[in-house]
Amino acid sequence: MAHGARDEVLGRLAEAVGSVAVAHPTRVAIDGPPAAGKTTLADELAVVLRAQGRDVIRATIDDFLFPRAQRYPRGEYSAEGCYFDTHDHEALNRVLLDPLGPDGDRRFQHAVYDSTTDTVVSPPVATASTDAVLLFDGVFLMRPELIDRWDLRVFVSVALEATVDRAVVRESRVSSRADVERRWRERYIPSQQLYDATVRPTDHADIIVHNDDPRQPVWETLDRFASRSERPHSRSSPRR
Repeated sequence: MAHGARDEVLGRLAEAVGSVAVAHPTRVAIDGPPAAGKTTLADELAVVLRAQGRDVIRATIDDFLFPRAQRYPRGEYSAEGCYFDTHDHEALNRVLLDPLGPDGDRRFQHAVYDSTTDTVVSPPVATASTDAVLLFDGVFLMRPELIDRWDLRVFVSVALEATVDRAVVRESRVSSRADVERRWRERYIPSQQLYDATVRPTDHADIIVHNDDPRQPVWETLDRFASRSERPHSRSSPRR
């Protein structure tokens, strides 16, 4: 695999989205560890797709959390709790993924939780166009409760140890380094290792973006997507 410029990878991702042929909105999962760069990638891809005239719906797993009182029954630093108790997958399927799917009516809500107030919310229902694209970023998106809902599965890969330093920088205004490192090493990294061991998310991904160097990510298209989109097998990033 070779390195490529970030805008080339975004162009390849936009092409991959455009190659998905479904009669309903295209539901794109952008999975990966915390602080891997999922949200940034999804936001940048949204800009590219909108410039191409696509109607883009942006949503994130952070808006499908259970309230704090419900999501820490095993303790604040529990890796199992992070994986099993944190996200409301039933609500995610019910208000967003299923309505945009093959049997849905395209009437959806993009969130059920407000992190600023730690409350359940019910935003106005919107109606997606048939050719809309949902870009949904978050952790654990290939898990059994969600895996069949995606029309394109992207996994953003990064060395888990590198996510600690990224998180320290990202959360420096709200948390001390010691607090961030404890959460990452006791909760987030072990929960990702649990996910990797039980689900093997890269086995389900159509595309892997190796994001250790965000300026020069590496693109990897897996066989199942290459054959589905009637393209030759590729395991390289864009050419320089």
